[in-house]
Amino acid sequence: MISIKLLTLNAHSFLEQDSDKKLLHFAKAVAQQLPDVVALQEVSQTSASQPADKNALAEFVSSDSKTIIKEDNFVLRVIKLLADEGIKYHWSWLPIKLGYGKLDEGIAVMTRNPIQNVSPVLVSRADDFENWKTRKILGVTTDGEEWFYSVHYGWWNDKAEPFFDQWEKTLHEVSKRKKTWLMGDFNNPAQVKFEGYDLVTKSGFHDSFLMAKNHDSGITVRKHIDGWENEELKRLRIDQIWCSEKVAVKSSRVIFSGHFYPVVSDHCGVIVQI
Repeated sequence: MISIKLLTLNAHSFLEQDSDKKLLHFAKAVAQQLPDVVALQEVSQTSASQPADKNALAEFVSSDSKTIIKEDNFVLRVIKLLADEGIKYHWSWLPIKLGYGKLDEGIAVMTRNPIQNVSPVLVSRADDFENWKTRKILGVTTDGEEWFYSVHYGWWNDKAEPFFDQWEKTLHEVSKRKKTWLMGDFNNPAQVKFEGYDLVTKSGFHDSFLMAKNHDSGITVRKHIDGWENEELKRLRIDQIWCSEKVAVKSSRVIFSGHFYPVVSDHCGVIVQI
């Protein structure tokens, strides 16, 4: 198997203090680490911003003809910074919901190799841009066989939008694929038994953290954040990278922790070397 490096991060973009500085830190880390695939969640653009120049979208692959990339789109800004360093990434971004009344919030995938195909999938019951519980996943392939999805799911105990339903729709989608990677914010802590994490395991997916020859704590949330304010758990391993096959993983490491690159979000990221 060819060695690859994968990175996932819930960027919490535009909602962080010093967000411009943190975007620069993120882009610098990508330039240094050069992951083959980057999955991003909570990557936004300002709803009122102007559409981006079409010349800036040469490497963008749309998953929906209605999608309009604005000039301050988080991923576009990262792509430009990398291009300034002579580094090319291909990318796709999917808007999902209106955030805080002013942001087009979405998910994205960036790849070193050209994207051959994309697949946006609605996994929530809601399909309303103004409903903050709307959830979608975005998959891309660079070779027509191996698929990489950026995912951001709801909570196990959400009666209106339970994780169980969203997972069932995910399984229906990935059953079409030869090999699948799911990368992102699962909102289901690995240390909680008999809930979402165990459901993913029982579905035949393999956690790269457990497969890794070397790994750290894996903790990506170290304080109370939106959606977890009232929970007893304060240290969560909810940002995860799963594979539909058992593979040899060299390492799994928390990134943007303050120890390994500066903090850029209310989540740390995960970087995995296959």
